[in-house]
Amino acid sequence: MKPGFREKLLMGFFGLLLVQGLVIFLWFSHAMKASVLDEIKNRGVSTGTSLAVGLVEPMLAMDYLRMKVLMDETTRLGNDIFYTFVLDPDQNILAHTFNSGFPVELKRVNPLNGAGPSSLKLLDTGRQMVYDYAIPITVNNDFLGTLRLGLSQTRAEKVVNQVLVSTIIIILLAIFLAGLVGTLLVNPLIRSVKKLHDSSEQALKGNLDVHTAPTLDRNCWDIMACNREECPAYKNYHHRCWYLAGTLCPTCVEGEYAKKIQSCQHCRVYRKCSGDEIQSLAESFDAMTLSLRGNLSDLKAAEKILNEQKARLQTILDAIPDFISLQDQDGRYVSVNKAFCQILGKPRNEIIGRFNQDLFPPDAAALYNEEDRRILSTGTPLEKENQIKGPNGIKWLHVVKISVSQKTDRPKGLVCSGRDISMLKAVQDQLTHAQKMESVGSLAAGVAHEINTPLGIILGYGQLLLEDVNSEGQVYKDVEVIVKQTKICSKIVKDLLSFSRSNKSVVTDFDVHGALEEVIAVVEHTFSLNHVSIHRGFHGAPLSMKGDKEKIKQVFINLLNNAFDAIDTHGKIYVTTGSVKSGREIRISFIDTGCGIKKDNLVKIFEPFYTTKGPDKGTGLGLSVTFGIIKEHRGRIKAYSPPKTDKTLARGTQFVVFLPTDSN
Repeated sequence: MKPGFREKLLMGFFGLLLVQGLVIFLWFSHAMKASVLDEIKNRGVSTGTSLAVGLVEPMLAMDYLRMKVLMDETTRLGNDIFYTFVLDPDQNILAHTFNSGFPVELKRVNPLNGAGPSSLKLLDTGRQMVYDYAIPITVNNDFLGTLRLGLSQTRAEKVVNQVLVSTIIIILLAIFLAGLVGTLLVNPLIRSVKKLHDSSEQALKGNLDVHTAPTLDRNCWDIMACNREECPAYKNYHHRCWYLAGTLCPTCVEGEYAKKIQSCQHCRVYRKCSGDEIQSLAESFDAMTLSLRGNLSDLKAAEKILNEQKARLQTILDAIPDFISLQDQDGRYVSVNKAFCQILGKPRNEIIGRFNQDLFPPDAAALYNEEDRRILSTGTPLEKENQIKGPNGIKWLHVVKISVSQKTDRPKGLVCSGRDISMLKAVQDQLTHAQKMESVGSLAAGVAHEINTPLGIILGYGQLLLEDVNSEGQVYKDVEVIVKQTKICSKIVKDLLSFSRSNKSVVTDFDVHGALEEVIAVVEHTFSLNHVSIHRGFHGAPLSMKGDKEKIKQVFINLLNNAFDAIDTHGKIYVTTGSVKSGREIRISFIDTGCGIKKDNLVKIFEPFYTTKGPDKGTGLGLSVTFGIIKEHRGRIKAYSPPKTDKTLARGTQFVVFLPTDSN
């Protein structure tokens, strides 16, 4: 772990003191040692000189005892004097202080060379170092002898070392005291920096109510005796007045800190309240958090307004039945309305941020991307009718795409608006189909009227011929074929007239059950020959309606014949009735167990001349006539294959007819 600012500051401070103390110690020890050694050397010279002066008289009197006493006394008084002895001019020993015998070789070292008043030489005795002084003994310039005096260097060095140890202790004590004082001075700085650091972390976490600077004891309202409670600086114990905008002091320059700090420095409030650099830094930080809090409040208010406007705009877009989408310049969907989500069958969160290739099949996505690229590059709007296949089936859309312009050259995105025109398309198809049916009906009616009379004449003459010719002859058989085929043609003409609604209707009140029984009675025997049975499931009460009974019976017989043709042999036909819409409608259902109808053919079976039957088995007018009769009675007919209400049948067809009880 790296040392902190406090540790670094103390380490630097103590390191500087140690270096300074070491330099002082080296310089002081060197000077002290040289001074002490010089003092010791000088003391040896002075002691020897004094002793030499005292030995003059005993040497003149040849009083060896007194000489010995003087040297012993001198050696006893000086603890560091190692030895003394006196030599006559002939280098003979006159007196010495050695207790264990005089070392003769000592006489020859450090002789006087006559160049100076004394001679000094450092001798090594093998156990210690000795300063040897050779001092001449003279009287009136007459040389009497030589005094030799030895001072112990080891003892001198011991004294020097004692002085150096004391110096080290003093320096260390000085460093400790300096460090203690420095620590006491650094701690407030470290606490201020740490508090500033903690406050900055709180600000980063979103807490802008932190107060780093110390609480104020006196501020402008107290110093200036101001009682203006409406001033933002009044009773504000956390911020100096020059950091607050909009203060009301008459001597204060209006504005924020940057504008008024120059003038505030001449105010007595500033002179009394301003602190050191650390305090100014903490107060600047508090002012910064105060400014950030104000700006953040403004941003939050703006964000709230934007969110409200966004929600209002989204509500408006969702209320529009047309689908609307907004893409950015890269083709990414950034906003869609509810209608757009319904068309795609996806929630909004699965569309926002996606591209065309994420939402549409590959071929459609490639087409849309090319269209978007062309609109963005040329700025030309696109308007088209588009067919899409969604989860709810095929839809027709009328689409308009325009680029969103901006001040720069490149468009900002695309707005696509579309409307579901599937119902309009269906109405157009129905209108086209109705117009076609009207034309076919008009044509059929015209043709039927034109050929009905000749057919009637042919049929009349044919029947007359049958009465006149022999019934056993070939002519009778030929005429009989002509009459039969003419009747078939008359039936076709009758169907065409029914399809074109040219026949006049006879409206009466009748019972549906009775009409059904009349029709079933006619066909039931024929059906039973092919093992096709009819099962009734009539409503418990009579079902009366107003309409053309014969046309309704035509509907029933057409549906029964179609069921029989679908079964061929060995099957069942279920005929059921019911009352729906509180008795205002009659429901008649025909279910067969036949081969069924393909899904693609179901939408075409009511078209005229359309049939799935083989050649010579149908004209394709039966269901068209049925459809026309039911529409004429304001009813409706639906077809299901397989049957919708009987799930046990995997094949077969169900026709359900709804007829109003009062067709008027």
